[in-house]
Amino acid sequence: MRHFDLVIVGTGSGNSLLDPRFADWDIAIVERGTFGGTCLNVGCIPTKMYVHAADLAATPANAGRLGVDLTLDAVRWPEIRDRVFGRIDPIAAGGEQYRREHPDNAHVSVLTGTARFTGERRMAVDGAVDGADTSTEFTADRIVLAAGSRPIVPAIPGLADVPFHTSDTVMRLPSVPRRLAIVGGGFIAAEFAHVFSAFGAEVTVIARSDGLLRREDRDISLQFTKLAAQRWDVRLGRDVERVDRLAQDGDAAQDGVRLRLDDGSTVEADVLLVATGRTPNSDLLDPAAGGVALSPEGYVVVDAQQRTSADGVWALGDISSPWQLKHVANHESRVVRHNLLHPDEPIESDHRFVPHAVFTSPQVASVGLTEDEAIDRGLRYVTSTQAYAGIAYGWAMEDTTGFAKLIADPDTGLLIGAHIIGPQAATVIQPLIQAMSFGLDARSMARGQYWIHPAMPEVVENALLSLPL
Repeated sequence: MRHFDLVIVGTGSGNSLLDPRFADWDIAIVERGTFGGTCLNVGCIPTKMYVHAADLAATPANAGRLGVDLTLDAVRWPEIRDRVFGRIDPIAAGGEQYRREHPDNAHVSVLTGTARFTGERRMAVDGAVDGADTSTEFTADRIVLAAGSRPIVPAIPGLADVPFHTSDTVMRLPSVPRRLAIVGGGFIAAEFAHVFSAFGAEVTVIARSDGLLRREDRDISLQFTKLAAQRWDVRLGRDVERVDRLAQDGDAAQDGVRLRLDDGSTVEADVLLVATGRTPNSDLLDPAAGGVALSPEGYVVVDAQQRTSADGVWALGDISSPWQLKHVANHESRVVRHNLLHPDEPIESDHRFVPHAVFTSPQVASVGLTEDEAIDRGLRYVTSTQAYAGIAYGWAMEDTTGFAKLIADPDTGLLIGAHIIGPQAATVIQPLIQAMSFGLDARSMARGQYWIHPAMPEVVENALLSLPL
């Protein structure tokens, strides 16, 4: 049985673990799908490439109020799609080729298939070679689990019998559908609703909850839900009871779907996108056989050093992180790399202030606690809200819906939460992330530096000054 110094399961952030300091280690990397992980292939990068094109496509509809008349002549979906994947697919293929063939990786074995534990630090990789099922078993001194996540497919009656897409597949459609139904109300649903509606699709969003983006601060969620209902057919508080195939002129290849909701209404669409979240791939690993504990939600349980319950086994990224964010996985990868190389001087991951953004329209960005979370924890806090409409650049954009909301400790002035909805929210929030990470209080942040006038970060400056400290 082959023995390795290190086995890495997953080639997203797990692949970035290796640097020249591992040159004398005998290493195996296992990948069950496309090399490069979720972010590169089906997540952050391709979706934002689509979002940028969608933002441009949506510009004419919003330009008239500024006295500029624009028209959208055409959306050339095949060119957009091929530009996105014409860049991404070669990167994924090149990454695999580099690991398999480059002389610097002579000490690295790349195994294709699904890894599973068969004992303590013992695994098997089940794959297929020339059409025949094979299994390779090996042991290792150290194992890093970075196997990511996959879309959740809910148990809706009839769903398995109709054509449907997830975020893993919808970006490779042959054309923009005339009617798109999206089941889900989270960030994946919000981003794709923006993309496809900007490209001309009639979008229906069906959510079980009473609002969209419910994990955001309640004021952000309420505002986004209100604005979304002005653009899309939004069905809130609805369950899908059944999905049936909708024949399209006798052409089975073009069949759409009919969704029956629990209030008796129906939704017909040419394409169905199921966007109900992602689940960690931990169940594929047979973790119990390796002594690896899982949380009730299926995440691999890790400590602050990213160690699992099994000796010599670490985990990082979506398989162990409920944030399911690439920047978190990259941070955890750096921690695991250090701890592998310096076991006597371990470091810990810093998850105090994890930011995220939703690249929909308008953008949403957040870091720290929501107001409801502050209440649940019994914290004393104060809030302030600054509208984009109250700053000069907001006047320039005629933005009447965006705002920044801050939550702070009234005694220390330290921020405990920041939430923004509006243009470039993902960029505007960055100084607030920095302030929270380095312990800069609101008053010092607001008055201890220049703020360029007139620029969008003034929405942050004014929100800081408005905090009743």
